[in-house]
Amino acid sequence: MKEKRVIMDEKAMQRAIARISYEILERNKGAENLCVVGIFSRGAVLGQRIADKLSELEKITVPCGAIDITPYRDDIVVKDHIEKTDLPFEVKNKKVIIVDDVIYTGRSSRAAIDALIKRGRPQLIQLAVLVDRGHRELPIRPDYVGKNLPTARNEIVKVFVSELDEIDSAAIFNTEKEVL
Repeated sequence: MKEKRVIMDEKAMQRAIARISYEILERNKGAENLCVVGIFSRGAVLGQRIADKLSELEKITVPCGAIDITPYRDDIVVKDHIEKTDLPFEVKNKKVIIVDDVIYTGRSSRAAIDALIKRGRPQLIQLAVLVDRGHRELPIRPDYVGKNLPTARNEIVKVFVSELDEIDSAAIFNTEKEVL
């Protein structure tokens, strides 16, 4: 897999997170009854950053948790999975913002919705993603997008976060073998 180009550097990611946070506050008329749930693993990191920005802007604590969608995926079967979900609050009757790093087919988002609803019935669910690369297989559209990036199916978009990867960036990679 060969890196094609960097699509977001650290500053671009910070701007996208700030913009998404402002859009969330505007659409929801503040942070009242709001909580953020990131999809493991990079979505959880981005979700925490968004929750921190919302809390900073509104001067209240916006609860943040992380959800493990592995048991809810329809494309893989995992045996002996240890659940990593960390939701230290109730989602029942809350406005829940699900956060993911990249949306592609929509299957991860669907799994996150299933996992969330199993824990209670939210008032509403909204979806925030850092990168929307298109190619949906399900009728799912994010409410908040950091960057729209049309891609080919043979490309992969990877998001790197300093908490896990020691760098903040997003890059596009080509999965085809190079012809010599």
